Amino acid sequence: MKTYLTLFIVVCQSVIALAQDNDNKTPYLTKSLANDAINSVVVTTSAGGIAVSGKSGEAPRVEVYIKGNNDKELSKEEIKKRLDEYYDLDISVTGHEVRAVAKNKHDGGDWDWKKGLSISFKIYVPQQSNTELTTSGGGISLDDLSGNEEFKTSGGGLTINKLSGKIHGVTSGGGILVSNSSETIDLSTSGGGIVAKNCDGDIKLRTSGGGLKLEHLKGTIHAFTSGGGVEGDNIEGELITGTSGGGIDLKEMDCSLSASTSAGSLNAQMKQVGKYLKLASSAGNINIELPEKQGLDLDLKGDKVNQSQFNGFSGDWDKDHVKGTVNGGGAPVTADASSGNINVKFN
Repeated sequence: MKTYLTLFIVVCQSVIALAQDNDNKTPYLTKSLANDAINSVVVTTSAGGIAVSGKSGEAPRVEVYIKGNNDKELSKEEIKKRLDEYYDLDISVTGHEVRAVAKNKHDGGDWDWKKGLSISFKIYVPQQSNTELTTSGGGISLDDLSGNEEFKTSGGGLTINKLSGKIHGVTSGGGILVSNSSETIDLSTSGGGIVAKNCDGDIKLRTSGGGLKLEHLKGTIHAFTSGGGVEGDNIEGELITGTSGGGIDLKEMDCSLSASTSAGSLNAQMKQVGKYLKLASSAGNINIELPEKQGLDLDLKGDKVNQSQFNGFSGDWDKDHVKGTVNGGGAPVTADASSGNINVKFN
């Protein structure tokens, strides 16, 4: 439990920085979008965060927040001086697309980096809006949007809430928190953990820098990590998951499931087995809890296969290999613990 609490804290820390920067602060610049019927947002900044919201009740607008390096607060006069000397800041509307761009005039050249600025954008638009967002120096936050959302950062986390449509996000510098979202979700990070909850659809999650926490998901889910453990709770549909950096703990599963780990034990509690159940661990025990009334075909291999008392099994139950049927057979259940035991329980 401590491991996943730490994971959740790390993810949250990596994605709330932008909100902390902007909350209760006056923007340097605000541009109204009330007359533009926006349906597309394009944002580029090299040293700041990006937030886009389609929440109802908000006036469509762009807010610009600017600070000095190391979160240093600056006067409006000093900001203007540095902007004029070092940056191109442009906010424009063409057709129904708003573009917000902050670019350093001297990138790769000779300039005083101590006078650099962190330029962040917070943009309110109609819910049915597409986004294309890029930053190398901050987090990205999106909420209450329906459309095609493309976003990437190499210097912060991603937080996604209440999105529907095609969602594709990448970060190499932080964690990911996605919730209450649907349809096509494709998110990856090499620098943090991933927390996904209350989502449905075609979901792909990848990290090489932290663990995975999956809660109340429905659909076809592919979730992989090489940098931590996997925790799952209440999954429906199909889950394919694996890790080379920790153990796997799955509860209240009602799905087809394939799970593998090379760095720990594997626990799988099945309310119902879908089309199949496939489990593999090369560095620990496998603990399986199966529904006692479901028809299953068992093929279990380990140093030792242990069982609690149950009825309805037909086949061969040897010390290290079990092959047979439960309740007349049905969904295939395979488990392979190459250097551990398999413990089977029926409920």
